[in-house]
Amino acid sequence: MRGVDLDVFDFDYDATWMAVFLNADEKVHGRYGGQHPVVAQKNLSLAGLRHALTEALAAHRREPPRAEPTAPRPPRTAEQYPASRRLTARSCIHCHNVYDFRREALQAAGKWRLDEVWVYPLPENVGLTLDVDRGNRVAGVAAGSAAARAGLTTGDTLRAVHGVQVGSIADLQYALHGAPAKGAVHVAWERAGTTLRGRLDLAEGWRMTDVSWRWSLRGLQPDPCVHGDDLTAEEKKALGLAARQLAFRQGAFVTPAARHAGVAINDVILGVEGRRLEMTARQFGAYVRLNYCPGDEVRLNVLRAGKRLDLTLRLPGGN
Repeated sequence: MRGVDLDVFDFDYDATWMAVFLNADEKVHGRYGGQHPVVAQKNLSLAGLRHALTEALAAHRREPPRAEPTAPRPPRTAEQYPASRRLTARSCIHCHNVYDFRREALQAAGKWRLDEVWVYPLPENVGLTLDVDRGNRVAGVAAGSAAARAGLTTGDTLRAVHGVQVGSIADLQYALHGAPAKGAVHVAWERAGTTLRGRLDLAEGWRMTDVSWRWSLRGLQPDPCVHGDDLTAEEKKALGLAARQLAFRQGAFVTPAARHAGVAINDVILGVEGRRLEMTARQFGAYVRLNYCPGDEVRLNVLRAGKRLDLTLRLPGGN
């Protein structure tokens, strides 16, 4: 991302793969790519890429001719963030580093909020399932969802959401990324050759989803201090644990904070504060980062040689 203009190449920086379609004046006509939290490339296909390209080309052709050149402006780049100075001049700035640098700058200014992690919401957050091969075609609408209340139905073709032309799933996510945490956004769609309009009414918390897959989340403190592989269903059954219950085996590297708490290699981590959590080890890492602060003490629940133990773990950081 060195030298890349972040105002032009504005996309989900945690994504597996992303294409931005723009003209010679750096006018963006569409995007394609992204990452699904369960199956990374679930929303990607060659047919979908072709459809997005076709939609972007059509948008380009509709663009009125520019009367005169616009004055050039200095680009906004990742190198301008203070956190980038930790890297050597020859170091690669990865896409996810943009989120890391931005978070640190906001935290230093006292402006960062936890809501910052809920970026680029999935179509499912508003009740939409889109066709992977035709990214603006509605493949399903969840009953009672914001999309259903707006009047959308299977077979409709999205045209614009929150002022953004939609030709792909990535376009819709970009539009939703700019939507308010609570409120309404306008939506336009096509059905049987007729353009229809409505609004998506977004309730508080609509953005929230599984963000444990995001690489940039690993830079958010506090570190959970424990890590390892999830137990198999058979291993959980043998230990008398439910199939969906959190249970992972502590790996070979035990962090200093975990070691101080008494965590040992091969301990089975069951959660914190005696809560029964239904999640994976990766999701547990996100759970700790999103629900605790550096310096907090938590009661870590572990299973060792068939015996349940409660260990006091002080999360790194804080005073």
